[in-house]
Amino acid sequence: MLEGVRVVDFTGEIAGPYCSKLMADAGADVVKVEEPSGDPLRSWGSGALFEYLNTSKRSIHGDAADLIAQADILVTDRAAQVERLRDAHPRLVVVAITPFGSSGPWSQRSSTEFTLQAACGSTGQRGVPEQAPLAAGGRIGEWVTGTYAALGAVAAYREALRSGHGEFVDVAMLDCMAVTMVTYPSVFASFSGRPNITGTGRSIEVPSVEPTKDGYAVVTTNSAQQFQDFLVMIGRPDLVDDPDLPLAAKRFARRDEFLSIVHAHTTQRTTAELLEEAVLYRIPAGPVLNGSTVPEFEQFDARGVFRQAPSGRFLQPRVPFSLSGIDPRPFEPAPDNGEHTLGIKWSSDERAESASDLIEDWRLPLTGVRVVDCTAWWAGPAATGVLASLGADVIKVESITRPDYMRFASVRTPADEKWWEWGPVYHSANAGKRGITLDLTRPDGKATFERLVSSADVLVENYTPRVMEQFGLDWDHVHAINPRLIMVRMPAFGLDGPWRDRTGFAQTMECLTGMAWLTGFSDGPPVLVRGACDPLAGMHAVFATLLALIERDRSGKGRLVEVPMVEAALNAAAEQVIEFGSTGTLLGRDGNRGPGAAPQGVYPCSGNDEWVAIAVATDSQWRSLCSVLGDPQWSVDGALRDGAGRRRAHDLIDGGLTAWTARLNALDVSSLLQSVGVPCEPVIPPRDIASNPQLRTRSLFEIEHHAVTGDHELPGLPFRFGRVDRWLRSSAPTLGEHNDEVLDEIGLDVTEIRQLRQAGVIGEKLANS
Repeated sequence: MLEGVRVVDFTGEIAGPYCSKLMADAGADVVKVEEPSGDPLRSWGSGALFEYLNTSKRSIHGDAADLIAQADILVTDRAAQVERLRDAHPRLVVVAITPFGSSGPWSQRSSTEFTLQAACGSTGQRGVPEQAPLAAGGRIGEWVTGTYAALGAVAAYREALRSGHGEFVDVAMLDCMAVTMVTYPSVFASFSGRPNITGTGRSIEVPSVEPTKDGYAVVTTNSAQQFQDFLVMIGRPDLVDDPDLPLAAKRFARRDEFLSIVHAHTTQRTTAELLEEAVLYRIPAGPVLNGSTVPEFEQFDARGVFRQAPSGRFLQPRVPFSLSGIDPRPFEPAPDNGEHTLGIKWSSDERAESASDLIEDWRLPLTGVRVVDCTAWWAGPAATGVLASLGADVIKVESITRPDYMRFASVRTPADEKWWEWGPVYHSANAGKRGITLDLTRPDGKATFERLVSSADVLVENYTPRVMEQFGLDWDHVHAINPRLIMVRMPAFGLDGPWRDRTGFAQTMECLTGMAWLTGFSDGPPVLVRGACDPLAGMHAVFATLLALIERDRSGKGRLVEVPMVEAALNAAAEQVIEFGSTGTLLGRDGNRGPGAAPQGVYPCSGNDEWVAIAVATDSQWRSLCSVLGDPQWSVDGALRDGAGRRRAHDLIDGGLTAWTARLNALDVSSLLQSVGVPCEPVIPPRDIASNPQLRTRSLFEIEHHAVTGDHELPGLPFRFGRVDRWLRSSAPTLGEHNDEVLDEIGLDVTEIRQLRQAGVIGEKLANS
């Protein structure tokens, strides 16, 4: 797919290497430029995580100037390189991955992924009021950032091939985390009139991860019907009429009472028995797995998801997407540091394809691409929303009897007019699209859909696999209608295997992949991450779609693209399996502490439910922290000079830090520590994310002008292109808003459209509303 594409990679750690890993897995020739000391991940643990992230790459020392001159894409985490590279190589796509972006008031701020979780609202959303806010384990923000960087790189590369113009893709980790590790809380606040809530507002989902006779299982009740069915399943149909329990916030307030009822049922059953019950009631559920048990899960085993690493030291997940008719690139060994310094020569006449010799006007990378969007909830709409931002004409297909159910996550009640147009997640994931309704269960609806597909370049769907097949719209059928069509399928668990037809949501994926296992306090249960898996899956789907379009640009052939939601999450959670396989070490949860920085924690401040996140990543940062505190007696022990010693004395250090932070407000603590280069951020309430000065400078939030809801700020793409001032090109469509417009474009006349409307095949409001 990317054979012949040349990538120079100056990055280390996780985000940059995962970006270039995705490109290497797709066939690109990735050359990693390292210092003599090497990527820090080489010395992290057993080195297995480095090996996983850098398979199929080559490594050199030096400035790589000759290679850069012949490269297509350059990935860097060194912001100082960017301007010089762009001036010297106007055809080059330069991808910069930094914590805060290349410019703005926070661009030089100290950070770790842990403190960025606090700054983006992720930490503040998670936990219970009687405990400190809780960060997610596993450095998920870095994996998310690498995925966005990869799709930005490949999108810009596709346009560079056409126009001859390179691009600057400015990727900020804070921006990426702000649109993935929380679920649009500022949009909820704006739509709700910004209710007066004190503190961080943290909570956990009830029910979620619950104890069983032999472990834990996760149960998901995202819809009202799923919650009612859950009450019946646990033998308490009498609670269906309770006015509080259907409402998540009120259920959380009564969590002790309600969970005691739930546990009376779950603890009397094994995990397997509970999951069997959930299947009968069509309730999304799954086991809570860890680094030792993930590879044994029946769906992963049946589909051959895990492969032996080239070194033979551990198992690793396969590439999380596939294209029909194209074999994936076999994993090749990760390079030794500088192994290929003297052995790489690129010349311009050896490229698989060259950028246009004629400099055309630059345009958005997907200009002229039509996408038919049959997705719902978050993962699929988030994917097609990015395609729209990148220039595609995305036509969202719903029906008046079965709209996108995210419309029902509304801030209005069914008694309100057009209440289904007030869903904050729906708006955030669907802005920039056009919208139509079609009842695909009706012959006229299916025939009209087929006419739409015949005009399309891409069809995206994320139903359970049986749905499109029941409509008679499987790959063979749509491919026969339009041989150039790319069909992107985003099933929860894959198109085959024993879990093929089960419904799955992000909560399920977090538990099946081990993400939840790493999140929580050491003496408590696993806790849901809440947020990352949907956009992770969506962005992998965008990346795979871009690959399929680039491949079609060459061959003219349509492809079936499969991107299982769970496999995208597996790639981002792979460290647990890798570490267990290479060393036998089972990684676990440890509250707000982590294996890297020490001390690392969330500490109380003087305000009402105010907290700060502090992460001391280096010995010099430790010395700076002690200096700000006035070198208290507890800090002068020589054993605390290195990270290992500080980790052993974490309780002592936490006590001293808590005594200090408790006398100050969170902003003062953060200002003092940031002034000496110590990563520290206030734990913000998630609803306040849109007030962040760096995000405002980078224009992450753009105003949507909507016919029903009015003007509200929505987040756009979490990276910037040098030529794009605004990603949001139109508002999220109202139900069936563009019926007449789109159906006219595919050749239906006024009489035919009127007949479809009269028959209820199309419409502009919910059935029976």
